[in-house]
Amino acid sequence: MLSIKNWDNKTWISSTKYIQSFNNFLVKQKKLTKHSKILDIGCGRGKIMGSLSSKLKLINKPIGIDTENHKDFDKRIIFKKTNAIKYLKNNKKKFDLILIKQTIHFFNLRDINKILSYSHASLEVGGIILILTLDTKNNEIPTFSLMKQKLNQSFKRDILIWKKLLQLNIKKNITKFSFKVSVKKNTYLKMIKQRYISTLLKFSSLQISNGINEINLKYKKNILFNDKLKCIIFTKV
Repeated sequence: MLSIKNWDNKTWISSTKYIQSFNNFLVKQKKLTKHSKILDIGCGRGKIMGSLSSKLKLINKPIGIDTENHKDFDKRIIFKKTNAIKYLKNNKKKFDLILIKQTIHFFNLRDINKILSYSHASLEVGGIILILTLDTKNNEIPTFSLMKQKLNQSFKRDILIWKKLLQLNIKKNITKFSFKVSVKKNTYLKMIKQRYISTLLKFSSLQISNGINEINLKYKKNILFNDKLKCIIFTKV
């Protein structure tokens, strides 16, 4: 599975405004209390769950799983550097919320089935699995030509994954999350250089450099767009 280090590192995803907006979205999907137990699969640095823990005054620290060993992970969560399937297979805890945010595409279809099966077994009755992916139809992420080409190619697989999720015989609901992003072009160029999104991971240094030049010519000093995610919610009944 590909590893990504900078998606939530000094990007709009790590901003206080984004985290607050996303956590407001979360509590609208599931009534959470200080007693709620939460698992975040692909948690990154855990800033979203850390903030939610403070917001709800959680008695039980959220558990965050990631294959990347972030030294600056949020201390308000219990961080576990491990494989999601391995953790879930051996898990004895029951959760009210299992979050899989923008990481489901890192797994092959067979592993996705295992993750969802184990996750569903790890839910309390009434608990939810919340999966978010990029909106493949109305995506507005700023791109250069090669990046857009590769992103559209990856969307074909994302669409296939989404269809598989919709076919699962589990109670489900569909919704969306959108965040208005305002980012300085120089900041976004640094994000491109750091390969902040998985689409950029396999690009050569020359391809990244050419892409930065293209973005620099294509966009104004301030880049404005909507970060759109589609969301599927599975409920254990």
